[in-house]
Amino acid sequence: MRFCSALKPGALAAAALLAQAAALTAQDTDQFQLDLNAVTETEAGDCRLTYVAANQSGTALERASYQIALFDGEGVVSRLLVLEFGALVEGKTKVLQFDLTGTPCGAISRIVVNDAPACTASDGSESPLCMSSLAASSRTPIQFGI
Repeated sequence: MRFCSALKPGALAAAALLAQAAALTAQDTDQFQLDLNAVTETEAGDCRLTYVAANQSGTALERASYQIALFDGEGVVSRLLVLEFGALVEGKTKVLQFDLTGTPCGAISRIVVNDAPACTASDGSESPLCMSSLAASSRTPIQFGI
């Protein structure tokens, strides 16, 4: 009996940990993930940003755009611009590239998502999820966030 009673708390603890892991996984999938995946200089000396967008929000988007702020090496905003991501199918990953004319990659220290001027669901309604469900990350030397 003692052996069995010792297993019950351990089994309950394991079940609780599995339930927590499942809850965290479910939370992670209800997001719109935007990853600054690469930055490269074009032949013209402009910075090319490569984004990977993964729409795991549960809502297909007809149109999405983001206003971003570019910060220079001194932490000063050097530009505000809007990047058009177009349609973003729910459950699909999309890779997009944007060339920043007149801006070399070395002149950018940080990029911040300032707003989502367009976030239209497939039924034509405006949606808040482009900002409310956004998770931003960077695999580059340039910081990227909200």
